[in-house]
Amino acid sequence: MTRKFLSYCLAGVFAASLFTAPLMAQDAPKATTEVTAVDDAAPAPSGHQMFKSKFIEGDPIWMAPVLVCLILGLALCIERIIYLNMATTNTAKLLEGIESALKSGGADAAKEVCSNTRGPIAGIFYQGLAREHEGIDIVEKSVIAYGGVEVGRLQSGLSWISLFIALAPMLGFLGTVIGMIFAFDQIAVANNISPAIVAGGIKIALLTTVFGLIVAIILQIFYNYIVAKIDSITNQMEEASIDLVDMLVKDKMAKA
Repeated sequence: MTRKFLSYCLAGVFAASLFTAPLMAQDAPKATTEVTAVDDAAPAPSGHQMFKSKFIEGDPIWMAPVLVCLILGLALCIERIIYLNMATTNTAKLLEGIESALKSGGADAAKEVCSNTRGPIAGIFYQGLAREHEGIDIVEKSVIAYGGVEVGRLQSGLSWISLFIALAPMLGFLGTVIGMIFAFDQIAVANNISPAIVAGGIKIALLTTVFGLIVAIILQIFYNYIVAKIDSITNQMEEASIDLVDMLVKDKMAKA
């Protein structure tokens, strides 16, 4: 629970610094002293400042939901990344410790090694060693069953990240379509198709789509990293489970 709360805080700080960080530069009073033509030339805004100014120019009714998608999506991504990094285990070192413990103290000593190691692989090993006295077939079934549980834990929250990836551009498109409708209403009211009448409204409408796509791209990058990390841990779990069963078989043959 503490880890999730920390993740939400980190995501909130990140989003706040990205979109609402010091806007004082935009509000700074203009110099009243006359200077040369060279000094009068305003410096070109940085990419970060331009990004923030364009976000502020957009319609807050549609920009706010897109920003919420970014904050919640980043919070989930950060929580998953922290969890997956904590779930990563040095499999080779763990197997060596279990093998040494089996030779010196049996299954109980091996379970103690698993208890002192964090991560899903150690949990799977513990479940298999707990059934060691029931035979290798039961150990295999236990490892497979508990492996499915651990994979489900690794994939927790991915569906919500996928939702925000799909929702952000959809909200942007919705804001654009509604903005275009209002623009055509202005044309009908003014009875004039001059671009000056609707240019501002169309610009604001299109900004919602742009930022919706940007949010989706950011979250998609994090999502792909998380999926790749889960696949890597899952492969390690499968390989380590096979090694554990082989180790138990050899141990039983040595004791027979």
